[in-house]
Amino acid sequence: MLDTKKLMSDISIPLAERMRPKSLEDYIGQTHLLGESGPIKRALDSNIIPSMILWGPPGVGKTTLAYLIAQKLDRPFYNLSAISSGVKDVREIITQAQKSGGLFEKKKPLLFIDEIHRFSKTQQDSVLGAVEKGTINLIGATTENPSFEVISALLSRCQVYNLQEHKKEDLDLLLQNACKADLFLKNFTINIKESDYLIGLSGGDARKLLNLLEIIVSSFKKGETVEITNKLTKQLSNESIARYDKNGEQHYDIISAFIKSIRGSDPNAAIYWLARMVEGGEDPLFIARRLIILASEDIGLANPNALLLSNSCFQSVQVIGWPESRIILAQCVIYLANSPKSNMAYKAINKAQEFIRKNGDAPVPLPLRNSPTQLMKDLNYGTGYLYSHDYPNSFIAQEFLPEEIKGTSFIEASDNKKEQEIKANIIKNWKEKYK
Repeated sequence: MLDTKKLMSDISIPLAERMRPKSLEDYIGQTHLLGESGPIKRALDSNIIPSMILWGPPGVGKTTLAYLIAQKLDRPFYNLSAISSGVKDVREIITQAQKSGGLFEKKKPLLFIDEIHRFSKTQQDSVLGAVEKGTINLIGATTENPSFEVISALLSRCQVYNLQEHKKEDLDLLLQNACKADLFLKNFTINIKESDYLIGLSGGDARKLLNLLEIIVSSFKKGETVEITNKLTKQLSNESIARYDKNGEQHYDIISAFIKSIRGSDPNAAIYWLARMVEGGEDPLFIARRLIILASEDIGLANPNALLLSNSCFQSVQVIGWPESRIILAQCVIYLANSPKSNMAYKAINKAQEFIRKNGDAPVPLPLRNSPTQLMKDLNYGTGYLYSHDYPNSFIAQEFLPEEIKGTSFIEASDNKKEQEIKANIIKNWKEKYK
């Protein structure tokens, strides 16, 4: 458990660590989980909590919440980082857990795994048995979608809680609390005149926000008045945040610049941002996954081979490993940046989803319904459907949309050559139907 007295007195420890909440009452944000009707609050009140995955961006309080849950329930607490731990570490902790608590819910140990998305399938399997048997309660923390990063067997035994980005008022409150409570900051008279630039730099990350505050205040002498303005924040923070932080503080900023460079067809800039991530220790599979998404979202139908190459890149990175995978990533990045671009598919699915949210679900026309039983056939399921392959060029005009929305078009073409070809083919088959 955290030694909060040591944290508060040791100024060699970063401000964000010194200001970790000591109890759930001090925890700021996530009221949808911890408010009176929140699921975690209700579970804590009953003294019975499920295994859970805490999913959210950096600096929203995932690790802190895990510590405070253990504190609230007075449970044995074990902490692993997926970056530095392996199957052996997991098994050792499970053995200890079996001795310390086991199946008695009141004292069942909690195992916290930070960045659980970085655990391999084998490593996650090593945790699964203990969760199934009730030896431990698992709390996993991840910045990645657990549907893709946590094995289904383990995910099905956990509740997934989405931690939201801090609101501006939450971040302002964090700043004020730090200025009042931290022993080091109390040596200064701090006036936060403007916080917009400071909060903007943090990107909603509370840890980064507090550490930036400490950087600014530390540039003054004890006893001085520190008036924090947007201008001062910009001046003092530029150099300190220039490097990529492998622990995730610039995780989203760098990947955003990387994706936008490829989308903008600038291979030089894309390679630069790739190198920043490589040098910063970014997970290569995270980069490769983003390339797969980009290949459909931004290149799509203009060059369908982009998706094939991106998927091949992902598989190759898995097989080859680091550091050689950086060459595979570079090859894919240069190809994607130089490829023609199309977001027709991206816009089409967005438009269709928006239409459905606005207009609701229309019934499936009878000719298009499945009819595996005689009863369904008697109800005219499938009646009137024309089998396309029975007609010239495997095409026959018939209605595939619900009656209420027939003629609605979701596909729009820009002046992109491939998109114009798709538009021409739609017009050829459907004439004026989809205007």
